[in-house]
Amino acid sequence: MCRAASSIVWANIFLMRSAFANTSARLTRLLLAALVLASACAPKTAPVPIVTAPKFPEFVRPAVPPAMADSPAAASASRGWTFLQAGDLRTAEHEFAAALKTEPAFYPAETSLGYLELARKDAKAALPHFDHAIELNAHHDDVAAYLGRGQALLALNRDADALGAFEAALAADPSQPELARRIEVLKFRTVEQGLGRAREAARAGRLDEAAQAYTTAIASSPDSAFLYRELAGVERQKGDNAAALEHFGKAAALDPGDAKTLAQIGELLEAGGDFDGAAKAYADALAIEPNADLERRIEEARARTALARLPAEYRAIDQAPQITRAELAALIAVRLGSILSSSRRADAALITDVRNHWAATWIMQVARAGVMEPFANHAFQPRAVVHRTDLAQAVARLLAQIAARNPGRAKAWDTARLKFADLSPGHLAYPAASIAVASGVMKTSAENSFQPSRIVTGADAVETIGRVETLAGLR
Repeated sequence: MCRAASSIVWANIFLMRSAFANTSARLTRLLLAALVLASACAPKTAPVPIVTAPKFPEFVRPAVPPAMADSPAAASASRGWTFLQAGDLRTAEHEFAAALKTEPAFYPAETSLGYLELARKDAKAALPHFDHAIELNAHHDDVAAYLGRGQALLALNRDADALGAFEAALAADPSQPELARRIEVLKFRTVEQGLGRAREAARAGRLDEAAQAYTTAIASSPDSAFLYRELAGVERQKGDNAAALEHFGKAAALDPGDAKTLAQIGELLEAGGDFDGAAKAYADALAIEPNADLERRIEEARARTALARLPAEYRAIDQAPQITRAELAALIAVRLGSILSSSRRADAALITDVRNHWAATWIMQVARAGVMEPFANHAFQPRAVVHRTDLAQAVARLLAQIAARNPGRAKAWDTARLKFADLSPGHLAYPAASIAVASGVMKTSAENSFQPSRIVTGADAVETIGRVETLAGLR
């Protein structure tokens, strides 16, 4: 409208000038009217306000690169920031947009638009501006953009991402102690929230979700031993012992005085067949927190270490449907070697059929101790099957070895004369059977039958020798 009116005025002036060349006064008045009208229609620039109390003091003003300090874009952005802090968001947006129109790569204006959206409480709209500003800044040193991005992410309840933005801001400008404290508080809050989610998921049996929540919490607080320990517990529930062992190890490295973590490392190593490693872990835990259970575990781990080093034939004894003389000799020598007499029998050295047998050393040991004797022809018959009477003979001789060291123990069985439904006192095996049963090492059936000819299984032999170990005080 102003443009049309102005054109009409100037046209009239031209016509009137031609028609009334001598009426200069009237022409002057028309010229003045045209100038007034043109002035009224010209674009106006709003006066920059003077801000004494910033509307948004928490906003950080973007720094302008020195190379752009005198550019028109910098001037527009400066005016825009003043309008923003004065609360005139519309004019501020106009100025920031003008700066970007003049110079599209002027990232301080993009950062300022992000803060403008924060002022409007629209964090979702603010975030792309901050991201674009960071993208435009080749040096990635726009602290204001990182801080604004962090504020937007906090408003969107994305605390972990906000933490990353604030850490980037601190990396760009380490001279901000207040920001460092804010990061620590946010870290604590992030870990606390993540820990709550992780524990809740673990209680509900959502183990994958719990593991992910613990992993996220650890990313925020990588020096917290308890997070690794609880994550390892979840992984153990999932059956992922390798991952559990790794994270228990990290927990122990961060907190070497945690006996429970060391004990769980021992359990995992033991389950994996590393009995030496398990015994060491248990011993380390015991040194921190002595208790009987750890002592028992150490002994068991060491015993299993020793067992693992034994021949496969020995390790299979407990599963054998029938035990041989060689297997019984090996079982006695390994489990009760400390109570075997060191006395030598002359005929024991003349055993002729065990030289290349896997149990030869143990056969010679029990033979020299008189616990199991060779036959008259100097053969041990290592493959011969053991019957209950054979086992009773060996048990009785072992009990004699125990009685020689502690005579008081023998009173419980030495004078006993038991009655059996299937074994008379005149039987050659009766004395041994009576001693073995009276001591509690061997049992009879419900009908009080000894069952002298019954074949001994591997499990029977292991159980019987275990009772002798107990009487000898070895376990």
